[in-house]
Amino acid sequence: MVTTPTRVFDFGYPPGTRSVGVHVKPWGLAPFLPVPAAELCDRPVTLEQVWGRPAIAELRDRLATAGGPREMLTLLEEELMRRLCETAGLGLVRHGSGVIAAAGGAVAIGDLGVAAGVSSTHLAQRFKELIGVRPKRLARTYRFAATVFAIDPAGPIDWGDLAGGAGYFDQAHFGHEFRAFTGLTPTRYVEVRRRFLREHPGHALDGWPLPAD
Repeated sequence: MVTTPTRVFDFGYPPGTRSVGVHVKPWGLAPFLPVPAAELCDRPVTLEQVWGRPAIAELRDRLATAGGPREMLTLLEEELMRRLCETAGLGLVRHGSGVIAAAGGAVAIGDLGVAAGVSSTHLAQRFKELIGVRPKRLARTYRFAATVFAIDPAGPIDWGDLAGGAGYFDQAHFGHEFRAFTGLTPTRYVEVRRRFLREHPGHALDGWPLPAD
């Protein structure tokens, strides 16, 4: 389980790994966590650590004997539905994060609380509890994600236009954000993406914006 991160980290799988997972909205893990999401911020944990060894051992065995991806996803969905819990403040956070996402992070954070009829402090507390980060940090993440999705590694890139169009102060600001989120400079990032495209044509990760080796 990984809540919304504030720094870059690497992850990988041993060769031949058979895996199944779920990609959720920023608030999506909250109904399945026994602790506030902020406690897991930048601290990826295993399902075993969250739900306990006996339950995960059983689920792992069932997934290992599943007939294929569809059956594995069905088993995981059933387990998630069984563990789904009511979560206080979820509606508020879900709406606020939806506004941020729809605007690609380009929102006035102070207006979110006003529109929802709550104080900025209350909104920030709820975001921390259910997402792991405050609204301003989530907006930064969405703005950067929108920028990265706009990059076509197969074609020429005007970094100045890209940074300006995304609302960054200048290229230095853009470069700092790029390194914070990816661990790479913009040019190095594109080099990695282009190499992957050359070495793995038609791969399922072709359209994925993160570097892959």
